[in-house]
Amino acid sequence: MDEFHTQTIVDIPVKDLVLWTENPRDPIDESATDQEVVERAYADPRGKWNLHKFVSTMGDFYDYSELPTVVYKNGKPVVYDGNRRIALAKIKLGYVNHLQTMDLDIPDFPETMPCAVCSEETAIQRILRKHSLAGSWDELEREKFERKYFPQTPKSPFLLVEDALGVISANEELNQNFVKKEIFTETNLKALGFSVEDGMLHSKHSNEDNLKIINNIVEKIRNRDLSTRNSRGQVFDVLDSSIKQLIEADKNIKPHLIEHAEKSKQVLPSKPAPRFTKRTVPKNDETIFGEKLSLKAGPVNDLYRDIVELFWFWKNRQSSQSHLSNSFPALIRMSLRLLTETAAKNLNPEWKIDQYVEDYYDSAKKCLTQDQKTTLSNLVGESRKMVQLLQTGAHNYQAACNMEQTMILSILVAKMLKISHGLGDA
Repeated sequence: MDEFHTQTIVDIPVKDLVLWTENPRDPIDESATDQEVVERAYADPRGKWNLHKFVSTMGDFYDYSELPTVVYKNGKPVVYDGNRRIALAKIKLGYVNHLQTMDLDIPDFPETMPCAVCSEETAIQRILRKHSLAGSWDELEREKFERKYFPQTPKSPFLLVEDALGVISANEELNQNFVKKEIFTETNLKALGFSVEDGMLHSKHSNEDNLKIINNIVEKIRNRDLSTRNSRGQVFDVLDSSIKQLIEADKNIKPHLIEHAEKSKQVLPSKPAPRFTKRTVPKNDETIFGEKLSLKAGPVNDLYRDIVELFWFWKNRQSSQSHLSNSFPALIRMSLRLLTETAAKNLNPEWKIDQYVEDYYDSAKKCLTQDQKTTLSNLVGESRKMVQLLQTGAHNYQAACNMEQTMILSILVAKMLKISHGLGDA
């Protein structure tokens, strides 16, 4: 190992450690104080810190087996990796104000902690290896992080699409590895009327038509017409005929530079057409599970994704002329029971729903907002009632059609899954 990659173990007082404002988990303003970073971490608007889940995995005392990675910048020790641990240590030791809402059962921390001190580039390489390859980041986070610290690396077509249109951050269906590697390739983009020139995205279409094309791709992924199993990589072939005609009509037009997403004035179609829908924006209580979950690969994650698809199938049909029956929500309720059963069996083949709920209910409830706790109290009650409501779907079809009740149940199930099956990012 050469001198550049040397890491030195140094004991550093917790009060001197500085939380990293550029943390790819949730970057904020560079001038933010430790207090502001901790408050942001607890509020967790992007669902990236998961402090309650992290605390629940720590045990009764601090484990020295994984050291924080520290880089000295302007004479100050900045925590590049291990920010959650140091944030909790600062709360526990009183170096930041403990908000009344922070109902965290934090283990004891030492006043001084051993840290792995290294150069910034070594720290960045370690973060990439540990978090990016472990699957705890989504594709866009990984791309932006690599671009920030390795600007000499050319932008991928995937990132160019985001820079130009802002559609990947607006549609979670696009923020996937297979979209990056199999859909937004230069070859596929060319077939759609886009091209990469001088490191920037160009298009033969108007801004409005750009969004129509992308929105149609989103719909095809959402409906699984385009996936790693169906029509793999064959983007143009699965598009609606009207979109294909649009692309063909513009094929002889010279490509022009697309304005940056932040500058372009995107015009939505005035006539009834597939809408450019930012599905990551709705309020938590309007989305099944309340948030997008990052779960360990396996049957629990597969079933979770299927339920999300089932929900949006129902949701989209609600706003169309071909409504589903009023009893359809009962299927969503029953799917929550199946998901909970699968999670229980995945942890312990002998477990049933009640044992899983009993183990994770209290910790999950602590992760809810005050409004969610109030809704839970009004519509669900305690853990025993939750088990009964999950089982209602199979035994009382009509009673399971209460969608408001199903939504708060799904949010609570999501909090449990994040604790029991969430990706173990540190």
